Amino acid sequence: MDYATILQILDSSIRLGTPLLLACLAGLYSERAGVFDIGLEGKMLVAAFFSAAIAFVTGSVWIGLAAGIVASSLLAALHGLASITFRGNQLISGVAINFLAAGLTVVISQTWFAQGGRTPALTGNARFSEITLPFTETLGQIPYLGPLYAEVISGHSILVYVALALVPATAWLLYATRLGLRLRAVGENPAAVDTAGISVSAMRYSAVLICGLLCGLAGAYLATGLSAGFVKDMSAGRGFIALAALIFAKWRPWYALSACFLFGLLDAVGNRYQNIDIAGLVIPVQFMQALPYILTVVILAGFVGRAIPPRAGGEPYVKER
Repeated sequence: MDYATILQILDSSIRLGTPLLLACLAGLYSERAGVFDIGLEGKMLVAAFFSAAIAFVTGSVWIGLAAGIVASSLLAALHGLASITFRGNQLISGVAINFLAAGLTVVISQTWFAQGGRTPALTGNARFSEITLPFTETLGQIPYLGPLYAEVISGHSILVYVALALVPATAWLLYATRLGLRLRAVGENPAAVDTAGISVSAMRYSAVLICGLLCGLAGAYLATGLSAGFVKDMSAGRGFIALAALIFAKWRPWYALSACFLFGLLDAVGNRYQNIDIAGLVIPVQFMQALPYILTVVILAGFVGRAIPPRAGGEPYVKER
């Protein structure tokens, strides 16, 4: 494997890991506040559809992004209503959101565009374009480090850099601000937070809506950055992979970055190397493409018992009288 190939794989890893990172951070906010959310997949899917559909109709990717965020936030609010206000089962609510999004996007897409559950291809201003960072041409002449900067760090859409910037921002918010302290406390001991005069419901709704916003960014990136339009079930299990990455990262932002990059790397390797022949043994393309999902199962089987979630996670809070 030469250096150019390594750079191409790293570049693909960042692109493929970005929606996972955004969804993982979304789940981190929600679960840190005590609301488990396996509906990340559904919120990403509905955001991908509406961002692509509205971007195609209006010709503006920014209006499409706003539409995707609104759609995802509405599903997040629905999840909050079911699990916080009505104290329903959070896992069942998440599953319902996934089913709702999977069916809703196909039906609306077929009704609007009549293209078999997909949107027309996005072009021009309806897609996020790649950004060339400053000094790319100058630094690109430096051996080894130059191509790394020019081909791996530079040349991504703005949502990639937003996702990377959200990692230190999330770490700062959770561990260095009063809001972060309250969010974490609500997930660990909501009764103590309530005793201090802070609304547990308000804090959990805030976390759920932040989750919806980040899932909206993830879905919009899938349809308008990574791809050029929406296709049926295009999230392809990324919401569940993000949950596995969150468990692997033990609900910590910087670990989440590493875990999502690992999944992105496996996805990139699987896409590039297909039907590998090792000493006469041919590894089929299906196995290579299944690598991220295999790792998901391994992580869930091996780390669920070791990773300790927020103590009040998944439990609706009932105010004592």
